[in-house]
Amino acid sequence: MSAQFNRYAIILCGGSGTRLWPLSRTLRPKQLLALNGELTLLQQTTQRLLAHVAAANLFTVTHEDHKFEVKGQLAEVAPESVNNVLAEPCARNTLPAIAWAVSQINQQDPNAVIGVFASDHAIDKTEAFLQAWQTAELAANDDYLVLLGIQPHEPATGYGYIKPGQKLLYNANLALHSVDQFVEKPNVEKAKQFVADGYLWNSGMFVFKASAFIAMLQQYQPEMAQQVNAINEANFAETYASFDNISMDYGLAELAEKVAVVPVDMAWSDLGSWDSIYQRHEKDAQNNVTHGQVLSHDTSNSLLWTETGLLATLGLDNVVVIQTADATLICDKNRSEDIKTLVAQVKIHNPTLTEIHQTVYRPWGSYTVLEESTNFKIKRIVVNPGAKLSMQMHKHRAEHWVVVSGIATITNNEIEFTLNENQSTYISKTHRHRLENKGSEPLAIIEVQCGDYVGEDDIIRFDDVYGRTA
Repeated sequence: MSAQFNRYAIILCGGSGTRLWPLSRTLRPKQLLALNGELTLLQQTTQRLLAHVAAANLFTVTHEDHKFEVKGQLAEVAPESVNNVLAEPCARNTLPAIAWAVSQINQQDPNAVIGVFASDHAIDKTEAFLQAWQTAELAANDDYLVLLGIQPHEPATGYGYIKPGQKLLYNANLALHSVDQFVEKPNVEKAKQFVADGYLWNSGMFVFKASAFIAMLQQYQPEMAQQVNAINEANFAETYASFDNISMDYGLAELAEKVAVVPVDMAWSDLGSWDSIYQRHEKDAQNNVTHGQVLSHDTSNSLLWTETGLLATLGLDNVVVIQTADATLICDKNRSEDIKTLVAQVKIHNPTLTEIHQTVYRPWGSYTVLEESTNFKIKRIVVNPGAKLSMQMHKHRAEHWVVVSGIATITNNEIEFTLNENQSTYISKTHRHRLENKGSEPLAIIEVQCGDYVGEDDIIRFDDVYGRTA
């Protein structure tokens, strides 16, 4: 195909993935995890898109809390796209995220044709996906809003459906149809009928011309169109928070007149439950999927996943067992879609377990909480080569640091010095201090915090190369 436009892609990298708890949590959701290979879902999505779009034309929308982790992961697979990471100050559903990203692209390239894709989906048939994307661009270039519709292989109740209409005659060999109807997630009987009648799953993937999208936004969501145009650095957070919480489907796709769909069989999954993770992994002789150090006896048809320590099972069938350092999930595999209800209960009784892991990732590296109780906390801190923490102070705690490996450059008030392996220092309460790794290997230290309060919010930052505030 000879394109008469410039191609761009937007990756939507939001959401908390609560149905994959306890592995997926608020500050490290499923798109930032490696759930079906060595790369994370975000990195897999990025590599897939790079087969059809230049890295410099790839934009990613994420939450402010995930910005540095997203940039770090993109730097490994598409470094030219790192400067195109857009961080939302608050979650406002898919239409505001897309509208903001489209406005950024349109300012630099009015001839853009844009594909929008989720960061947390799995696609096995990449060539079929790329061909469908390319086909969608034909109609998008004629001002259609085009969706990729998945040809269903079962009557699933977890997806919305699209009823394709008449074929659009761009090329006799291309499957490209108008859209007759969007349908909400059905019950089993309706889903069976939809599959028999040729309906498609709604994948949430869109292709459109930037100018056509802006025209639709002005027609169907005029207030949002004005808000997007009015965004500037000074009013950004306030304006973004005022956006309606509305999806792309409800806000535009179900209202627009020129809407098309490309049917595609690309072995797609939204990886929305532990059962879907189970379905996409190789099984052993007992039809189990295992990850980590697992010992199973008389156990079958199960997903057995451990991130730490030994997981041993006996006499189980059709279960999901997920073990992390601080939480374990055990459930019937057929009930994995209902985990959101369980997570809501966990959030009431122990909200931290739904938000963070014991290992927390920061732009400079990571820390792992080894033990915590009243008036003390013990961490293992790893600082990446060339990285440094902010210059900071604590009002309520003092810290003892012991270097485990690497060379630490330390600032304690006005004094800067280095420590080697097995050397230690003491940071008094209210002292300005900084930890830095000027070496070429990771720096690891053990930190013991002592004080009347050891919460993570007891930080006053004076200088930070990552632009974070207290």
